[in-house]
Amino acid sequence: MAMATFGQKRATVLRNRFLVIGSCKSVLTSTTKTMKAIIQRVTKASVTVGEEQISSIGRGLCVLLGISVEDTQKDVDYMVRKILNLRLFEDENGRAWSKSVMDREFEILCVSQFTLQCILKGNKPDFHSAMPAELAQPFYNNILENMRSTYKPELIKDGKFGAYMQVHIQNDGPVTIELTSPTGPTDPKQLSKQEKQQQRKEKTRSKGPSELGREKGALRSRQDPNASSGAEGDVSSEREP
Repeated sequence: MAMATFGQKRATVLRNRFLVIGSCKSVLTSTTKTMKAIIQRVTKASVTVGEEQISSIGRGLCVLLGISVEDTQKDVDYMVRKILNLRLFEDENGRAWSKSVMDREFEILCVSQFTLQCILKGNKPDFHSAMPAELAQPFYNNILENMRSTYKPELIKDGKFGAYMQVHIQNDGPVTIELTSPTGPTDPKQLSKQEKQQQRKEKTRSKGPSELGREKGALRSRQDPNASSGAEGDVSSEREP
């Protein structure tokens, strides 16, 4: 009886161990792949193929872009919006992190880089997460077209897809941002909700402090008709010292 009990316990332990290993494998294999970008603020950057310089920019952004096998138009829209609106530059008064590349009308140099989709297997890089070249090239061209249609097309430069390139980057700062597209829900209603929330955030950021103050005052007045507005003075500020 004792031997049977021991055997049953051992079988239970082994079964649980296999269940845990199976669950871990399921989690690892179902990891969602995303578009990745390395964004560098530069004083200048250029791309050379062989002995020929095929593209160059002055001050602006150099974007190394890695496309995954699971990327869609949603990822394109997100990445283009973020790249063009990241506030990595100073304003006219020298205040840091205030202006985007579009605000300052600087240039952008994009370079396709599938190695950003690397997964290490031991010490060996594996690139099966990257979109195959025959699909990635039109997809990458679509990203460039989205940028050009949103910004000024003459300010969007490019490397040479699939070529062996020398990329010369003079990083300004240095400032380097790693950006990945979100792995959010696939349900259309949830995606629509996220997009609306993002648009509201960006609209809020684009408004000046005075405009935001007026909106908050109007909202308080609607909620409490007896509440005093900022223009009429704040009762709390009139207390005796």
